[in-house]
Amino acid sequence: MLVGKRMRRNPVTVAPEDYLTTAQEKMKVGRFRRLPVVKDGTLIGIVTDRDLREHRGFLERTKVNVAMSEKLVTVSPQSTLEEAAQLLLEHKIGGLPAVENKKLVGIITTSDILQAFLDVMGASQEGTSRIDLLLEGEEHDLANASKIVSEHEGEVLGLGTYREKWGESPVCYLRMRTADPERIADALKQKGFAILGVHL
Repeated sequence: MLVGKRMRRNPVTVAPEDYLTTAQEKMKVGRFRRLPVVKDGTLIGIVTDRDLREHRGFLERTKVNVAMSEKLVTVSPQSTLEEAAQLLLEHKIGGLPAVENKKLVGIITTSDILQAFLDVMGASQEGTSRIDLLLEGEEHDLANASKIVSEHEGEVLGLGTYREKWGESPVCYLRMRTADPERIADALKQKGFAILGVHL
């Protein structure tokens, strides 16, 4: 999934000549923790709630360009969400401006990426459950597991695999909509799948 599909377009911005009181009001109204600073459509900085705290008592006399950070970490709309997540973790920040041809086109935050993660996992749907199982051997793969879910009136909403340690059998998680996840887990067991857990 790409940043362009999940970023917030036309984000609220401030100008470098604005006073910090303007930035504070925009953050308060929009419940933001950061604002891109834009001049003539070009991103030149970012001002955060931390910057406001550092200038407390002088907000009405301090311009944004005095408090903003010019060391920008950005992504493009064509960046993957994985790349964006790695940058957020590496730099310990909560949001990234998305830039194209030096112009600000959007912003993506930790919340946006977490929501995308839940959507991909199928976990943003209410009334779903998840079964974790091991994939061991040709007969115990994702296709066969999904087929068993379908045969027992379940609908797979999201799936994936991971390994606890490299070299071990992959763990598969199936997020599904079903009235009886325990019955599906039993059906998978009967077909030889090792069930690690059922999460309601």
